[in-house]
Amino acid sequence: MPGFVLLVRKREDDDPTMRVGITITKKVGNAVVRNRMKRRFRALAAELLPSHGFAGADHILIGRNGGIERDFALLRDELGAALRKLAR
Repeated sequence: MPGFVLLVRKREDDDPTMRVGITITKKVGNAVVRNRMKRRFRALAAELLPSHGFAGADHILIGRNGGIERDFALLRDELGAALRKLAR
């Protein structure tokens, strides 16, 4: 099971801007853990969304319990695979 859930919603406002939302619930951990996870997700989004994201869409990353222990390279691979799957 990946360390996150990715939701992508196409906006109907003719604005090509990609937007990113990140949410981590308190079930994942305390504030330190949640903020660390958000920083990791922001880095992933900055790296992958410009080339693999969808223009004019909202990308929402929802953190899961296993996400904080996962290796960053594994998270990158999982996000890339999720974006490729959505592109089909």
